[in-house]
Amino acid sequence: MPKTTMQTAALAPDQLGLMDRYWRASNYLSVGQIYLHDNPLLTRPLVLADIKRILLGHWGTTPGQNFIYVHLNRIIKQYDLSMIYISGPGHGGPAVVANTYLEGSYSEIYPDISQDTVGLQKLFKQFSFPGGIPSHASPECPGSIHEGGELGYSLSHAFGAVFDNPELIAACVVGDGEAETGPLATAWHSNKFLNPNTDGVVLPILHLNGYKIANPTVLARISHQELEQLFRGYGWHPIFVEGSDPDYMHKAMATALDFAVREIKAIKLNAQENRVFERPRWPMIILKSPKGWTGPKIVDGVQIEGTFHAHQVPISNPESKPEHLPLIEEWLRSYRPQELFDSLGRLLPELAELAPKGERRMGANPHANGGLLLKSLQMPDFRDYACAVPKHGVRGVGDTHVLGPFVRDVIKLNQENFRVFGPDETISNGLEAVFETTNRQWEATTKINDEYLAPNGRVMEMLSEHQCQGWLEGYLLTGRHGLFNCYEAFIHIVDSMFNQHAKWLKVTAGLSWRPKIASLNYLLASHVWRQDHNGFTHQDPGFIDHVVNKKAEIVRVYLPPDANCLLSVMDHCLRSKHYVNVVIAGKHPAPQWLDMDAAVKHCAAGIGIWDWASNDTELSNHAETDIVMACCGDVPTLETLAAVSILRKHLPTLNIRVVNVVDLMKLQPQTEHPHGLNDAEFDLLFTENKPVIFAFHAYPSLIHKLTYRRTNHRNIHVRGYKEEGTITTAFDMTVLNDMDRFHLVIDVIDRLPQTGVKGVELKRMLSEKLIEHRQYINQYGVDMPEIRDWKWSDKDE
Repeated sequence: MPKTTMQTAALAPDQLGLMDRYWRASNYLSVGQIYLHDNPLLTRPLVLADIKRILLGHWGTTPGQNFIYVHLNRIIKQYDLSMIYISGPGHGGPAVVANTYLEGSYSEIYPDISQDTVGLQKLFKQFSFPGGIPSHASPECPGSIHEGGELGYSLSHAFGAVFDNPELIAACVVGDGEAETGPLATAWHSNKFLNPNTDGVVLPILHLNGYKIANPTVLARISHQELEQLFRGYGWHPIFVEGSDPDYMHKAMATALDFAVREIKAIKLNAQENRVFERPRWPMIILKSPKGWTGPKIVDGVQIEGTFHAHQVPISNPESKPEHLPLIEEWLRSYRPQELFDSLGRLLPELAELAPKGERRMGANPHANGGLLLKSLQMPDFRDYACAVPKHGVRGVGDTHVLGPFVRDVIKLNQENFRVFGPDETISNGLEAVFETTNRQWEATTKINDEYLAPNGRVMEMLSEHQCQGWLEGYLLTGRHGLFNCYEAFIHIVDSMFNQHAKWLKVTAGLSWRPKIASLNYLLASHVWRQDHNGFTHQDPGFIDHVVNKKAEIVRVYLPPDANCLLSVMDHCLRSKHYVNVVIAGKHPAPQWLDMDAAVKHCAAGIGIWDWASNDTELSNHAETDIVMACCGDVPTLETLAAVSILRKHLPTLNIRVVNVVDLMKLQPQTEHPHGLNDAEFDLLFTENKPVIFAFHAYPSLIHKLTYRRTNHRNIHVRGYKEEGTITTAFDMTVLNDMDRFHLVIDVIDRLPQTGVKGVELKRMLSEKLIEHRQYINQYGVDMPEIRDWKWSDKDE
């Protein structure tokens, strides 16, 4: 008999029998979803027409998850717990669909999937079927906040869900394949950030069934002692449940869960009674059960149960192998559906009674449908934090440093539903002001010289972008708000996580029963143009390219040119719902261009002509405009205006129009993005036939991608990052990528033959200036004084 960490305490025989029947019912429904097109209760012998033509799904993890779910139902009822279920091996979608159907929450949301024979037939047919539902724990499934299509993020989501939810328990099933991913391995350390007073509880259930798609799993092939040492080293109290005999396993699992609940309650009580407490060792369960438990033992002479062959569809389609049809029928009948459902296809009352009631059902818990619980943030007036701009180009302290006090006061006003997440970069990214009102939440050991660490805080920092993203996603999905600040280059680490969240938002936007959640807000500072001290490794603006590939109704990208614009944009983003907002801003001292009133108007429009920097004539008279100088991003704006000042001085007869872009999606046609300009609006800004020199924060190709349908696209010439970088000066970064003021002016001259001799002379002078720049920085290590001390002069000065 396999060992556990404690003696098993037998359930009452009648309760044990009922739970085993409920488990059989969920297993039957799971197999039915994978295979059956018709004949849902096998009221007649199975025929080929009853089987789906294409068989899809994952059986291997499903019976174990069904086993877990029925046992969680028991403790929810017995202890009156508020619990959600997170399926790490989310491809076990049949399990969560089956169990939410059995508990009734599925039919409440989808009345056509009724709790009778007709509903069962629809339930089975829709699974992995055109027009139906995916095979994962998808957004369409009630109770799900984690699809699990991509493995590695379940435990991060679970912790994010319980922050500031002191009554909530997130039961998180971690697959042993998933446990091999980097994000999941790191997520075990999240217990060092959980406050037992103000936060809820994560109950991890590591499901060791031994195999991935075609290989054994690492954690299933190490010794019991090594496995226990591993998780004790992580700071957990592992409770082992291991075996294959259902009678024994039901008793062992019940004992383990009772012990875990008692431990959780004791930890919570101790935290409430003692203001100073040691970091608790939270319980977790390690469940070892066969892959494909209760399924076919041998098919075509190959062992299935307990091997990787059980991972997906263990018996292939009888259309090509007729001898498989009786095997499928035998498997389905092994669960004895006549003992589970009545003649109308309804779960028998004594079994239905096992499920929790109302919102205690895991499929109906409102925390798993966060839009139901979402409360708008209390927002300070962002105008109160304005940077004074008495004239265009006044020197600023750094845009994110101006934003910091605003975020500080958002935290102050929202102590239970707003957090800032970041990988040890909150101060580095210019948000140091937040620590005037809060600390970093930290439950591990502290030392006398630590700063801003406390058991309770609104800033969550761990040097793992995966954890920050996962925590924030879990926090948002359960009805709260947050901000993720990160170095621009390293946000790429969560590219795939962003993908999954954007897909979730896209799908849930079409589900009327899922209200919108707060937007996922990225603040990317320490960006490509001001990573001169860190060098090439830190210089990459490509996250924007990745983001704009997603559905237009989901993504927004903002590049505010100065601090007041940043304040206006961030206020908008924090108030928004159901978007992914990407905001890119600088932290270093930089010119400020717009006072607050002008910034608000500019950001509301998202794009516009800066008349004060332009000298072309009326908008409608396109012929009078010689050149459009467009810019998007703080450094591109600086270099563009510096180029304009050179042009005004040396080629004063040129008619120059300056267009600044804050909302990148304005460049797309309105048919492609709801923020996009129509063609007439675009042409009013960029003309129909004049050269456009466009200085852009990121890769130039993105501007061409966004504008390729526009009338004047052939005349749009983009300067941006072209993968040139090193440890150098700030201005030299722009020179290396041909986006500096000198190259921009040369671009203008090359495209305007009417500049004549003066243009040729200016181009020669600027070419020499570039040589002088190179020689100067190589000798002194800083930019030339005329670069460092450059200031904008208005036309009337």
